[in-house]
Amino acid sequence: MVKKSKVNQPKASTSRQMGFFELLKRDIVKHRYIYIMLIPVILYFIIFHYVPMFGAQIAFKDFSISKGIMGSKWVGFKHFIDYFHSYYFVRLLKNTVILSAYNILFGFPAPIILAILINEVQNMTFKRVVQTVTYLPHFISIVIVCALLRNFFAVDGIVNQIFGSSVNFFMKEEMFRPLYVGSGIWQEIGWGSIVYLSAITGIDSTLYEAAEIDGAGRFQKILYVTLPCIAATITVMFIMRVGKMMTVGADKVLLMYNESTYATSDIISTFVYRKGLLEQNYSYSAAVDLVNSVVNCGLLVVANKLCKKISGNGLW
Repeated sequence: MVKKSKVNQPKASTSRQMGFFELLKRDIVKHRYIYIMLIPVILYFIIFHYVPMFGAQIAFKDFSISKGIMGSKWVGFKHFIDYFHSYYFVRLLKNTVILSAYNILFGFPAPIILAILINEVQNMTFKRVVQTVTYLPHFISIVIVCALLRNFFAVDGIVNQIFGSSVNFFMKEEMFRPLYVGSGIWQEIGWGSIVYLSAITGIDSTLYEAAEIDGAGRFQKILYVTLPCIAATITVMFIMRVGKMMTVGADKVLLMYNESTYATSDIISTFVYRKGLLEQNYSYSAAVDLVNSVVNCGLLVVANKLCKKISGNGLW
């Protein structure tokens, strides 16, 4: 019998034979200019985000400026225990969570609604005017926004003049949250709608045509075409927003609150500011902020898992 000649078997793919670093080396050589552009971004995160993590250890020490980080005495979880047993812990946590929840409940859907409404406008001139008017407040300084609020809602301000009252809104603790959330929506609704407008623009127009053939009206198109098509974008933005739930910016609160409104306005960020900079208790404020960061990280992971389970979309 004549032996059949051996047929050369195809070799395994090169990418499988090569290691990770060899593949990375080839990719860097191939796309070297893109990697060069990436260097400033990497350096930024290393210098301003990862290197400062070294200083987080002062939360476990009685930090003294004269002794430095390494020379300060190690006290372990002393500052964390003091914070959890302090009178302010429950109030700070409650105010921060409620303020963030209001921002998510009222502030998160606002840009989505605005983007959908702008997309439905047929008159291009009116559309551009609305976009410009809603974008502009984003570029106004928070200091100016708070100054405007204080003028409008002062005892002799325009709001009291319209309603014929003499209410000092900034001295009433129950008015702090509506003023904070309402002014935040006004300032950021236009800027936040840009992401959703971009997502809406990328929707295939044939989907709307098919829906129209099936007899769908405007509202039905929004409900069954627009919203499902931008669901992934909404999910990602929601996860990122929940990940910052415990990080309510102290700058605006500091400009709006006073001692008479501490019951509703004093949050974790303002407490850290008072303890760290005003009272110079750096270790205690670092411990509070470290707890805050850990909670934020946990919320981000939980929100991502829930969104992936419900909608199938997530950050990772």
